This record gives sequence, structure tokens and C-alpha cells, in this order.
Amino acid sequence: MSGGGSTPRRAVLAAGAAALAAGCTKYGDEGAEPEQSPTTAADSTPASKEPSESGDKPSGEKPPAGPELAKTSDIPVGGGKVIKDRKVVVTQPESGDFKAFSAVCTHQGCTVSEVADGTINCPCHGSKYRVADASVAGGPAPRPLPPQKITVTGNSITLG
Repeated sequence: MSGGGSTPRRAVLAAGAAALAAGCTKYGDEGAEPEQSPTTAADSTPASKEPSESGDKPSGEKPPAGPELAKTSDIPVGGGKVIKDRKVVVTQPESGDFKAFSAVCTHQGCTVSEVADGTINCPCHGSKYRVADASVAGGPAPRPLPPQKITVTGNSITLG
């Protein structure tokens, strides 16, 4: 009989959870709706202002870049470097031309381990990707490594 008693409680709890999920505007439409709208607007307004103020053009031409991935001098021409903690691989197919790709192999999700002999290499099943465009050069990988956006400023390479 305790099983029969818990079913109505579950139904009541489920209905209460559904009402909460639907929002307070369904319960006490007149009182709750006005309180929620200004609070939401007030909460979102300062959040919106802070990033736009810190990222305005007067403080710089570009929005702040992410953390530095590498120095340009760390990336050999025709090769690259795997930044394992960021899961990014940065390559320099030609002098001064820097590219970045996800370091997660498209075969089974292993992190690529090295860049050698013009390819980005995965240690798990032997997939190889070309440094110029991360297209599949060999192995079981079904598709290229996805590109990542980077910014090169002076000798610094950053995400974004």
C-alpha cells in the first residue's frame, strides 16, 4: 500500500516541479510577472554593459584575445606544435602563414601527439592530417580536423 501512497505524492511533486519550471508567472500572474521582468532586465543590463565597455574600440581595435598558445618562433615552417592543454594544434605551412586546428582526432577522439614530416599525427590508430589544411592524409580518420580561430600579434599566437 505504500507504493499506492507514493504515486499520488510523485504526481503532486511532478506537478509542482512543472509549475516551477513554467515560471512564477503562471502562479499569481499579477504580482509575480512585474517583479520578474525588472529583475531580469536589471540583471542582464549590467552584464551586457560590462563586456561591451571593456571590449569597446577606444581601448583597442580588436576584442581581447584569449590566452597565448605559442610564440611564432615556436612553430617551425612546414610543421607545427600541439598545445595539449588547450587541445589545439598550430601549424605554419609556409613562412608567416599560421593556422590552428582542433587537436582532437576525428576518428575516435584521441588527442594528436605530434607534428612531423608535414603531417599532424594521432598516436591511437595512425591517422595523419596535412599541416596546410588538416585534411586527412592517412589512417582511419573520417574527416579533417576542425579549424580554430587564432590571432597573430607580433610574436604571439592567441586563440580567438
